[in-house]
Amino acid sequence: MKYLKSVFDFYINSSIHVALAVFCLAWITLLEFDIDFDKTLLYFIFFASITGYNFVKYFGIAKFHHRSLAKWLQVIQAFSFMCFVIMCYLALQLQFKTLLFIAAFCVLTFLYAIPFLPKYLFMDSQKNLRSIGGLKVYVIALVWAGVTVILPLINVEHNINTDVTLTLIQRFIVVIILMLPFEIRDLQFDSLKLATIPQKIGIKKTKTIGVLLGMLFFFLEFFKDELSPIQITVSLIITIVMLLLLVFARVNQGRYYSSFWVEGIPIFWLLLILIF
Repeated sequence: MKYLKSVFDFYINSSIHVALAVFCLAWITLLEFDIDFDKTLLYFIFFASITGYNFVKYFGIAKFHHRSLAKWLQVIQAFSFMCFVIMCYLALQLQFKTLLFIAAFCVLTFLYAIPFLPKYLFMDSQKNLRSIGGLKVYVIALVWAGVTVILPLINVEHNINTDVTLTLIQRFIVVIILMLPFEIRDLQFDSLKLATIPQKIGIKKTKTIGVLLGMLFFFLEFFKDELSPIQITVSLIITIVMLLLLVFARVNQGRYYSSFWVEGIPIFWLLLILIF
């Protein structure tokens, strides 16, 4: 049992779970627009997500050499490097314009983690995009929406029409909703200078805004030119599941409540589409 828990913790801490969620969202986009499974791009997104997330999460920690951190951190670093190599190999098989689009998000990810901004913007010593008051959730939502909607479509030269724009807005909304349980959980740890949504308006109002965003996500589906009963049904189910997890989120939540169950919603979403 202890071994299985260690494997599961590695699955979460090494960002495999979140990368799988990003992978599923990109695949959902292909299915929604009736595009064949793009193996190279989807695998690239998966390995790039692991590389990017581990870079952001462990860049600061890697500067320290505390013995209690060394072993698991070295394993994750080695795993991340392997994923980086695979990501580079897959990148060589993508179109040039796709790589330009990816480069923009790579720069954003780099600035998100690397200290570079004036100290007066912060309460602590970190000087990166993730520390700017109120910006974190929107940066993550922008990157996820762009990578999982625009990237799969421009790689196959699909037109950016009204339906694509609405899907992009929906995806942005979904990621914000998924981030809210994390922000509620981290209230006890986050610096006040981060100005997260729960810090600014409280948990109750945060959940209210999340519910309103969930309703907006669902009703945007009806403004698309191509309406699908299956898509509407799946969107309704996902909206209900997202909002239930948000409503029951609390500061002292279970260890895996957000990091596994909330972050696993895109995986459940894809499974619903494939089943239907």
